[in-house]
Amino acid sequence: MTRPPTAAQRRVIDSADPVTGRLRGTDAQLAALVKRGLVFRHPRPPHDHFLTPAGHRIREAEPETPGSAEAVEDPSQGPSPTGVFAARVGGEEEAYDCVARRREVHSAWQGLREMRRMTNPDGSAERPCGWERAHLVRAAALALEAAGHRPAGPQADGGYRVRATPQPEAVAVYAPDAEFLRACAVTLERAGWQAGECTEPRTRVRYLLASPRRV
Repeated sequence: MTRPPTAAQRRVIDSADPVTGRLRGTDAQLAALVKRGLVFRHPRPPHDHFLTPAGHRIREAEPETPGSAEAVEDPSQGPSPTGVFAARVGGEEEAYDCVARRREVHSAWQGLREMRRMTNPDGSAERPCGWERAHLVRAAALALEAAGHRPAGPQADGGYRVRATPQPEAVAVYAPDAEFLRACAVTLERAGWQAGECTEPRTRVRYLLASPRRV
């Protein structure tokens, strides 16, 4: 579990621009927040600092009570009813379908789009960024959940499942039927991914092979 921000760090986070996430602080404060994954330094001059989606989530969350801890490291992690939010990849033991959860997912997705805009060389928010290519399963799951698709439960029935594959920069997405699978493909393509249907040779199960677009 990652320790919550210090009071000084929280003040820096709270002072960030509510739309762009741009913020100011001492070099030491900004470096510490970058290390914790709550802030990133823009690669282009003047190299301003901006909140990551996780930083936005901290900013929007209620202040921590003494002694509490929260794992918030990237766009797919933040507060939830269990204390740890994660993009649902399918197969989780517990699921929460409530207004608070939908708000958290929406915030994470909007934060990820802002990260795209800030880090893609052309400023595009329609194409996946480096974070997504480094966290393929969580990124694809976040895109699906943000679009309203239901993840599978522990019995792997009734929803999507996102799994890693041996192929570089590709995930496998499974769904309970062909219609659901096609809907997932449409969602991922709209989110900037390439998705094509494949068949497992041994089981003949249909699935999507999806990868983030570069252009």
